[in-house]
Amino acid sequence: MRNKIFLLTALFIFYNLDLFSQCAMCKAVVESNLDTGSQIGRGLNNGILYLMAVPYIAILSFAIFWYFQNKKYKHS
Repeated sequence: MRNKIFLLTALFIFYNLDLFSQCAMCKAVVESNLDTGSQIGRGLNNGILYLMAVPYIAILSFAIFWYFQNKKYKHS
């Protein structure tokens, strides 16, 4: 069971998709900018994905820190 959880976690971490997480309005503005030759909206999708992932990484880091602190106090 533990190996399955580890494998599933590794799969989610290392599986990389090019996701499109833009709202319709943002997408329309970016597409119109790119059609006119402007490069302003080129990295917008990556920025949105980055902003979406940061809270999950922070929560995971806090949970790991809390787990090890709890484990240390139980053995004392």
